Amino acid sequence: MRPHSSPSVSSLQRVQRDPSALRATEDAAASKRSRAYEAYVKISDVLTNLFPLWTVLFSYIALMSPASFNWFTTEYFTGALAVLMLSMGITLTPQDFIEVLKRPASVGVGLVGCYALMPYLAKLLGTVAGLDKTLAAGLVLVGCINGGQASNLCTYIARGDVALSVLMTTATTIGAIFATPLLCKALLGTSVALDAVGIVKSTMTVVLGPIAVGMMANRFFNKAVKAILPVTPLVGVISTCLLVASSVAQVSQPILDAGIKLQIPIILLHLLGGLFGFFIPKAMGLGEVAARTIAIETAMKSSAFGFLLAKLHFADFAVRVPPAVSVVWMAVTGATLAVVWRFIPVSEDRRQEGLNGLSSEQSPNIPPVLKGELATA
Repeated sequence: MRPHSSPSVSSLQRVQRDPSALRATEDAAASKRSRAYEAYVKISDVLTNLFPLWTVLFSYIALMSPASFNWFTTEYFTGALAVLMLSMGITLTPQDFIEVLKRPASVGVGLVGCYALMPYLAKLLGTVAGLDKTLAAGLVLVGCINGGQASNLCTYIARGDVALSVLMTTATTIGAIFATPLLCKALLGTSVALDAVGIVKSTMTVVLGPIAVGMMANRFFNKAVKAILPVTPLVGVISTCLLVASSVAQVSQPILDAGIKLQIPIILLHLLGGLFGFFIPKAMGLGEVAARTIAIETAMKSSAFGFLLAKLHFADFAVRVPPAVSVVWMAVTGATLAVVWRFIPVSEDRRQEGLNGLSSEQSPNIPPVLKGELATA
């Protein structure tokens, strides 16, 4: 009697004999993977777009229960910042720096806003608010640091120019290596003890190193980089939330003790930075889209990086407090500007005027979750 074959074996034999059946099986598996990927992208998109909400939520938890984030030590903090910089680096190529040179007016205005307007505005607000020298130093430090990556997302929400935003974030981040320590030394002098050389070293370690590694990975391991790119936005949001929470938790009591006297100048720093960042480019003749982008880039600073610098290179503990407060108000201000502008349409003519010949789709370093959504922005 001939042995009876199981259905699974028979099916396998049919697939092996029939190429069309094999292709159908492979297509079904590919379709399943595609649906899973699309579902992930949608979920990641929603979670990423809600990053201001997560920022406020994590900040509240850290303020009310600081011990919850005791595990997030300085080593983890530095590592999380490095991850953010690495995630930027893997999206960059040498061509991106050439693009900066093609848009000197917009990028130049952004650099001036970041490293001229904001530092001196911080100095002025600290003086007017009557902050003591250590809190004033922390506020100046916030003004002297680079733009934050969250500005790219807010620019997208605001119907701005994401390509320009990424270029400006890159330019200010690289510029921080020299601008931040020089400005801190120039504006603070001997009023507080700071290690300018240490700031340079930390900036190169936390900023330049990971970006360089990311760029090399993009150059030599491009396939691997493309495989992990869809994960980077969500990783960035998680890293940012932990950085925010850790910053707030470590100085929760001083934040509560400082009260509204500290909150107001920090809110004004980010809000006025955004307003000046919008109206100055408009007065210079730049388009609506470029002005929105520069405004958000100016208002949003990498406050978590400022907190790390304060912790490592300023002798006074209180210098850490303003950067910790800033991480919250920076996100809230940027998100508010983005949402308001999202509901103020930009005509196609004004959009093209603002783009100055470089569309967002041409930029290779738009965050993966955003890149597929730009058509609806």
